[in-house]
Amino acid sequence: MSLRRLPVYILLDTSGSMRGEPIHSVNVGLQAMLSALRQDPYALESVHLSIITFDVEAREYLPLTPLDEVKLGEVVVPDAGATFLGAALELLLERVDRDIKKTTGDAKGDWRPLLFVMTDGSPSDLHAYREAVTEVKKRNFGSILACAAGPKAKQEILLELTDRVVTLDTMDSAAFSGFFKWVSASVAVGSSSAGVSCQISLPPPPPEVQLVL
Repeated sequence: MSLRRLPVYILLDTSGSMRGEPIHSVNVGLQAMLSALRQDPYALESVHLSIITFDVEAREYLPLTPLDEVKLGEVVVPDAGATFLGAALELLLERVDRDIKKTTGDAKGDWRPLLFVMTDGSPSDLHAYREAVTEVKKRNFGSILACAAGPKAKQEILLELTDRVVTLDTMDSAAFSGFFKWVSASVAVGSSSAGVSCQISLPPPPPEVQLVL
């Protein structure tokens, strides 16, 4: 009998302003997150990970893949680029509708997916973003968490997507490392409490990550 999957989707901003130390720090944080999750037996048997990147377009960087099979290359940033978060949410919706196994009379489907969004700006495609937010809320996500990284990120725009928004004051390796540690801890909580119907209660964030109340 196959175990039920916990799909985890991560949307990463790769717009031009992420060049240099920010994207390097994101790559380091992603590898640390993978290492932490692979040490967790609940996560190892249920988590499937997908990564979507967005700048002038949205790309499926990593299709939904079992945690123990994930191999990440380096996420890169183009020379310049806008922040098409709306396009990223549209691609997410396509993938969720394609990937998520629903419960049938014969078999249990996937657990409710988790979504993490990280951006250092505000959507260049605001109208598309707001339309996509309406659709995302119709999908049955177990938890949606958004991260506003650095001084130019617009918390109020992300609060339209979820009431769980955190901020990073700086965009150095300590800040991103703190954020991805929290993502891995949140996914671990999600994998051990999979099946709860209410929103998953997330662990408190580390000091580098401020919760927007």
